[in-house]
Amino acid sequence: MGDQQGLPQFPLFINGESCEPTGGVFTPVINPATGETIAEIAQGTAEDVDTAVAAAREAFENPEWRKMNPEDRAALLEQCAGVIMQNMQELAVLESTTSGGTLARTMNLDLMVVVDVFMTLAEEVRNYPFVENLKPRPVPELTQSAVWKEPIGVCGLITAWNFPLLLLSWKVAPALAAGNTIVLKPAEITPTSTVRIVELLNSVLPKGVLNVVTGKGSVVGERLSVHPDVDKISFTGSTAMGKHVQTNCAMTMKRCTLELGGKGPGIVLPDADLDLTAQGALWGVYMNAGQACESGTRLLVHEDVYDEMVDKLVALSGKIILGNPIEPATGMGPMSTEAHFNTVMDYIQSARDEGARIACGGERAVVEGCEGGFFVEPTIIADATNDMKAAREEIFGPVLCVIKYSSVEEALAIANDTEYGLSAGIWTRDLVLAQEMARDLRAGSVWINDWHMIRTDAPFGGYKQSGYGREFGKYSLDSYLETKAVNIAFQRDPMAKPMQTLLHTHLLG
Repeated sequence: MGDQQGLPQFPLFINGESCEPTGGVFTPVINPATGETIAEIAQGTAEDVDTAVAAAREAFENPEWRKMNPEDRAALLEQCAGVIMQNMQELAVLESTTSGGTLARTMNLDLMVVVDVFMTLAEEVRNYPFVENLKPRPVPELTQSAVWKEPIGVCGLITAWNFPLLLLSWKVAPALAAGNTIVLKPAEITPTSTVRIVELLNSVLPKGVLNVVTGKGSVVGERLSVHPDVDKISFTGSTAMGKHVQTNCAMTMKRCTLELGGKGPGIVLPDADLDLTAQGALWGVYMNAGQACESGTRLLVHEDVYDEMVDKLVALSGKIILGNPIEPATGMGPMSTEAHFNTVMDYIQSARDEGARIACGGERAVVEGCEGGFFVEPTIIADATNDMKAAREEIFGPVLCVIKYSSVEEALAIANDTEYGLSAGIWTRDLVLAQEMARDLRAGSVWINDWHMIRTDAPFGGYKQSGYGREFGKYSLDSYLETKAVNIAFQRDPMAKPMQTLLHTHLLG
């Protein structure tokens, strides 16, 4: 579907079919590499959310979906993976032209992980203990007791703009695997790949199981998070907005999991391979132009190797190729929006103002053919201290703060001196020491001699104000299930019920 100017239009998708927003409003979708409008997206309303929730509720009440056996559900997840594989190129292009992520990455990493998430959940469903029989206990009496895991119900899934398809898969796959139904709300600036993948997945899913309502967070996200017939919210985004979502969920006591911000510290020990560290640390902070919550944005370097480490980081940063994300040679793309570009530049200026040294970068980059894009040069802030604004707050850009330390104890203290706790890392040849240090790092993921080592069968999530709940594998499946205890008593003689005679004392006479 297109508008009068020939731009593609992306409507809502509710109850198995595309539909216009009730307000009739479509707004522009901007390519951050060029600043040009490339599509129009439906602006959903609270009424549209209500319609989608009603469709999801009806689908959930269908026992054929809710009570589907694990083998059939696993097969359905594998079908979802197959549909995605057949349409990877289209989805990758939609993703790159709205998020600014390079096509090389979205095609060769993101979509491959999306497929792997669905395949991993299919495997987990086959092996998950949906029914667990407990051993007999003497109190209160001999019984048969079991723990059942059951779907929660209608799930509102709210994803961020930086990795639309990845974040979608982290939530949609386990929600489906558990037997829930879904109303999905993507970020308003990167919605096109989400709408398209929902349409594709509906070719194999029952009607009403997976719905998408696009639009503003203040309208669509707000209505989802307070809706009385939504049973769970899973949200990925900023810590500030996560707190608001959590408050909204509390109004109806709906289940809530949050994956929020980060300020990942990487600790470079004096014995580290500095070439490996330089390349890996820049992968940790420049991947997706730094627009990743688990980015390694603080590098704590031992004083003995500090100057050499900074020199290597600067030299490698100068070789990063900024460009149009669609071009194969591009290593780093733009910021998501002009407003976000300005925010990142303000953080860099704050580091200057507080006395740090901009070792490289720190300016707007002009890319030939993408003069309207929102590009920030790869930036190294040297001689930073952990009390600086740029070192404490989440910048969400290609900016690395390098901080000097003298001892392991000092490095751990600096690393943990943050309100966040999503990721951390250690660079060293001493793997025994690294694992000892990992015990002391307050973060949900600790990576040794690399970064962004995310596996689809290992838990991912944060400590402290980086949120709670875990994504991936059986750990994500846990978050989409309720737990029920079912107990069967076998004693039929009322006189032999020891607990009941505590009340019915007359039976003892």
